[in-house]
Amino acid sequence: MMWFGLNTLLSPLPATFLLGGQAHPFFLLSLGTFLRGPPHLYEYIVYMGAKPAGDLSASAIHTNMLEQVFGSGRASSSLVRSYKRSFNGFVAKLTEEEMQQMKGMDGVVSVFPNEKKQLHTTRSWDFVGFPRQVKRTSFESDIIIGVLDTGIWPESDSFDDKGFGPPPRKWKGTCHGFSNFTCNNKIIGAKYYKSDGKFSPKDLHSPRDSEGHGTHTASTAAGDLVSMASLMGFGLGTARGGVPSARIAVYKTCWSDGCHDADILAAFDDAIADGVDIISISVGGKTPQKYFEDSAAIGAFHAMKNGILTSTSAGNEGPLLVSVTNVSPWSLSVAASTTYRKFLTKVQLGDRKVYKGISINTFELHGMYPLIYGGDGPNTRGGFRGNTSRFCQINSLNPNLVKGKIVLCIGHRGGSEAAWSAFLAGAVGTVIVDGLQLPRDFSRIYPLPASRLGAGDGKRIAYYISSTSNPTASILKSIEVSDTLAPYVPPFSSRGPNPITHDLLKPDLTAPGVHILAAWSPISPISKVPGDNRIAEYNIESGTSMACPHATGAAAYIKSFHPTWSPAAIKSALMTTATPMSARKNPEAEFAYGAGNIDPVRAVHPGLVYDADEIDFVNFLCGEGYSVQNLRLVTGDHSVCSKATNGTVWDLNYPSFALSIPYKESIARTFKRSVTNVGLPVSTYKATVIGAPKGLKVNVQPNILSFTSIGQKLSFVLKVKGRIVKDMVSASLVWDDGLYKVRSPIIVYAVQ
Repeated sequence: MMWFGLNTLLSPLPATFLLGGQAHPFFLLSLGTFLRGPPHLYEYIVYMGAKPAGDLSASAIHTNMLEQVFGSGRASSSLVRSYKRSFNGFVAKLTEEEMQQMKGMDGVVSVFPNEKKQLHTTRSWDFVGFPRQVKRTSFESDIIIGVLDTGIWPESDSFDDKGFGPPPRKWKGTCHGFSNFTCNNKIIGAKYYKSDGKFSPKDLHSPRDSEGHGTHTASTAAGDLVSMASLMGFGLGTARGGVPSARIAVYKTCWSDGCHDADILAAFDDAIADGVDIISISVGGKTPQKYFEDSAAIGAFHAMKNGILTSTSAGNEGPLLVSVTNVSPWSLSVAASTTYRKFLTKVQLGDRKVYKGISINTFELHGMYPLIYGGDGPNTRGGFRGNTSRFCQINSLNPNLVKGKIVLCIGHRGGSEAAWSAFLAGAVGTVIVDGLQLPRDFSRIYPLPASRLGAGDGKRIAYYISSTSNPTASILKSIEVSDTLAPYVPPFSSRGPNPITHDLLKPDLTAPGVHILAAWSPISPISKVPGDNRIAEYNIESGTSMACPHATGAAAYIKSFHPTWSPAAIKSALMTTATPMSARKNPEAEFAYGAGNIDPVRAVHPGLVYDADEIDFVNFLCGEGYSVQNLRLVTGDHSVCSKATNGTVWDLNYPSFALSIPYKESIARTFKRSVTNVGLPVSTYKATVIGAPKGLKVNVQPNILSFTSIGQKLSFVLKVKGRIVKDMVSASLVWDDGLYKVRSPIIVYAVQ
């Protein structure tokens, strides 16, 4: 079997997907490859925009289109799935030539391959100022969160429906026909999707979660209160979601082989029609795609049209710049931030020296064990030598040499492969030396006793091995300590700038995404490694996958107070009330954390919101060069692009301001915005620009806005003029009426 890595097909890492920011050996990563059908056939998604009016049969229309391409013989067998509840489109098996022909047909917005996507709390809510005793409304129990993920474990205490009444009347979804799955008044709907019909032995043919990821994200967003929850004693406390009284609708789109675009779109199609209020999807591709060639962006657009905000994960490809993938302006892109919690794992050597590393090690080794360098234990029969076995690649270690010993490995990307390799070879533990970014990196769970150390300590341990006749070591059980630097954005969280629309800031904001304790599937090992027999009802995970449901829960909380607010208004409230973060801790500044860290309590009363609806985004798309023909298909109306309606990205009523300029060149740019009063009926706001960088002049006209009623809209322009002397500079615009502070980041950066 060939093993693929996280970043390139040539990397010697195990087949993985990122769940919670950790290497997941169950997931085979497909980078830019198509889902294989018959020889020379590939699955393509044909996106056709809005749901057609009338009682026309979508399947019949789609079959007819296929017949026009290759006749009636193959049409029915080539049609894999039709989308017909919330938007229009289908999945079909086509050759590349047939795909090109389909692109040119009337009514087609885009055709793109059905690729695989990667799956990108005890006190985390308290950390962002959202305690258990926070004010809530009775409407919270009418909020329905649609979770697109790996399914759910319905028997978890986090999903107990004690005290819940029947589902809200607006609910149109279903949950029936499963032999091993039952919904309740907490989990009110559940469906699963597998367009290719191929299941591995590990996959459960139902919405039940065999991976743990979907259970974790759902409970983070809307799990009930569960006291004394922990991972084998770690993270002990009360686990709870952001909106414990909200309902959950489950849409299982991700399996042991990944998350296919066709299934993601099918889930959006159903979730919108079923009547969910918020959609949470912790999934993304490796490479950003154009808005209408991206399943999450397409689904989120139609959700927005129906008043539903989609919360997405920013991705786990950081700290590289331009690595954020979920970037559509109508969805919320969430980066990860740390909380107070971190874990240290000590390594004790036979000479009594102790080195501190990081991991979440639940094991207890009693006594000292022989210590061997991976380069001294190569599997020569397998063709490995010391210069390769030192990296502890899969099958590179000789079990006869490492069994019962602790192995020193030169790891990389968190050391997941090294630990897995040592585990398979029968080692009793492993010390992993890699490019650890202490103190900012996060702790992983490995299938055996393990600790990650930096290069300096690694060299000292290697010297001890080489200079000692019988080197020994022990790996102690982890200890939980306070992270005094928090909050900051960890290295794995994807960074901006936005690769699709450069002058639209992404990610939008951050939420807790490191060392999050939440519910888990008890049939999935806590390390997600086959052969690890440790199971638990709660697990600690890290990743933007964990940050996304925090933002989802916060959005649902706002929705419970303001059920008529648009998705853009809810998003604006979250962004303009976010807690500013420190550029000293994150040199990428707003490219790492967007508007800042969520503050759900303040977000309920933001004072002003930057609202936008479908027509605003259509005007933005006009300015981005999308054709009138395609936009009419997408919207299902008579949208036009003209000088009067063409909107530039600088005119989109967005809660942040971003501008890319040629390096060392002068620029003059005007941003047009309007704000809606949702605070005091009679109020006067004054604009202040905080932290204007040297070389740039930023002013606001008018700089005073006086409101006389709730719902009143007033407009202003923000002008940026000058040049920058750094690669990136930032400031903030704050509207202040003495009670509410409405803050928006301003970022200007240089491009070559």
